[in-house]
Amino acid sequence: MDLTVQSEENLHYMIEEIKRKLQVVNVGAIRAEGFDLQHYEDIFDIYEMLNRQSRVSVREIEAIIAELSKFRKEEK
Repeated sequence: MDLTVQSEENLHYMIEEIKRKLQVVNVGAIRAEGFDLQHYEDIFDIYEMLNRQSRVSVREIEAIIAELSKFRKEEK
C-alpha cells in the first residue's frame, strides 16, 4: 500500500491505524467516513508521527484527537 497516493482507501486505512494506535475506546467517535481527502496530508503526518513513536502519552492522545477533530467534514 502506497500511502503517498491520496485515495479514500488510504485515508480510511490511516484513520483506522490511528484509532488502533491511540487505543480509542469509542470507535464511533472517529469514523473514517467523517474525513475528507482535502486533509490527507495532515492526517498522513499524524499517521507517520504515531508510527515513529513506541508509546503515546495521554496528553499526546488528547492533542491528536483534538487535531483530528479539526479535519472532520462539516455537517450540512
